[in-house]
Amino acid sequence: MAEARHIDGERLTTSERTRLCSAVRRKPRFLVIGAGQRGTAYASAVAREGLPAIIAAVADPIRSKRVTFGKKYIWMDGPSREDQDFDSWQQFLKYERSRREAEAAGEKVHAGVDGIIVCTQDQTHKEILQALGPLKLHVLCEKPIATTLQDCQDIYVSLSGAKGPDKIFSTGHVLRYSPHNMLLRKLLLEDRAIGEVVSIEHTEPVGWFHFSHSYVRGNWRKESIAAPSLLCKSCHDIDFILWLLCYKTDFGEPAHMPSLVSSVGNLSVFTKRRKPEAAGNATNCFSCSHEQNCDWSAKKMYIEKLYDKGYKGFPVCVVVPDIEEITAKAGTDRGRAVLTQTLSSDYNASTPRATIESKQWYGRCVWESDNDVLDDQIVTLTWDEDSRSVNGKEISDRGPKTAIFHMIAFTEAQCERRGKISGTHGEIQYDSKEIRVYNFDKFLQPEAVKVFTPPKATGGHGGGDGGLMNGFSKAVEAVINNDLSVEQAQATYVGCTLKEAFMSHAMVFAAEEARHGRMIVDWQDWWAKLEQRLLSH
Repeated sequence: MAEARHIDGERLTTSERTRLCSAVRRKPRFLVIGAGQRGTAYASAVAREGLPAIIAAVADPIRSKRVTFGKKYIWMDGPSREDQDFDSWQQFLKYERSRREAEAAGEKVHAGVDGIIVCTQDQTHKEILQALGPLKLHVLCEKPIATTLQDCQDIYVSLSGAKGPDKIFSTGHVLRYSPHNMLLRKLLLEDRAIGEVVSIEHTEPVGWFHFSHSYVRGNWRKESIAAPSLLCKSCHDIDFILWLLCYKTDFGEPAHMPSLVSSVGNLSVFTKRRKPEAAGNATNCFSCSHEQNCDWSAKKMYIEKLYDKGYKGFPVCVVVPDIEEITAKAGTDRGRAVLTQTLSSDYNASTPRATIESKQWYGRCVWESDNDVLDDQIVTLTWDEDSRSVNGKEISDRGPKTAIFHMIAFTEAQCERRGKISGTHGEIQYDSKEIRVYNFDKFLQPEAVKVFTPPKATGGHGGGDGGLMNGFSKAVEAVINNDLSVEQAQATYVGCTLKEAFMSHAMVFAAEEARHGRMIVDWQDWWAKLEQRLLSH
């Protein structure tokens, strides 16, 4: 253990570090880029669950967030070192190039990182991944990988996706990794609890408050500065459906991909025509006579129902990132005043569009915002019969089937997925807490219905955040300790290839193309053309 601390904490030459590393099993070291909610989710999983990883450094432009993160997960009570604390990924890149040059010259340097965890705004992912690509680091990138199909293609090519990556790659498709969903997949594919799947109805209830915060007033409110809400909010739901119905490569079977994709949706509520007459010309909750009678009042939501009751976490800390530091130094009243001032901030017709789009307006009237992403959308996937054999053995479960996905903002539940799966011998219902299995041969025997309650997991997404971080950490650990090849570790611990992650994103773009064109997309043809372009690079 002392040798491990020596390796991580002190400046060493290459030969010294190699000698010490040969005597211990090394944990992978990661740089977290973006110390916000998602970066914290992955770092906290390492600390909470004792994962085989070290959060070695952080890069974030907001000093208070960076310091809070660093004290909790990296340098603890001591001062930060030069290799731990960066105000941007660009600063890290400059440092790392210099560190590698010094190391190559035989100088003593701090240990480098083995991988990066990218948790910045979605539209920054491409620039970061391509800039840091030459460093040949393992990558966990928060979903979505990028906000346009072209950017996703460029990242895929830069990571050598078509040829097979030479480093571990994982993305934030956390639904694959929760205990609930892993059990659901086992019941469907291993136990074949309801026979062959015929259809699935899967719903993501975004939550009325969560949607107004993030997709009406917040970072993801507008396609031109973010992406369609289907991509930003639900690309991992599309991946979840494909994971259940397409990918049985872990059973030695080829993928069974959909044949058709279609989608419809609306921005149904958050438009100016829905604005109550009582709100008049007000554009901000703090100047609105209708505010006390409004479900969407920012004053009620952020201050009265959260801050005044002592809550300073998400989403209050998103409105004022250093709210904890302010209240600690200047008191609760000062924190309330700063929160009120931030929420009262507004714009008018003379405000430049660039200024409006450059920030979030969490006190803005939900009917006067510049949002344009959908709050209600349905995606339909259709599979054709695809009977085939592998090594002369016919493969089952490749008959025609349908999947319907519904993303809806106006729900009490927040991100607690629910659904129903129909099979040839029964039906499964699930709600993120339990799984109910009914078999047709138990007709009129309600007591025979089997209810499975997976162990309650800590962390976000029903334990999916921790599960994803665990898989990524173990994959990188296996590679750096020469236990497995990259391909073997990717399959064993991540369970999802770069191509599968990219294909899930591509399915979202195909659905959006179908929606905009009011048509049905032939997925097989659409993907074949895209794959041809990828292979040409």
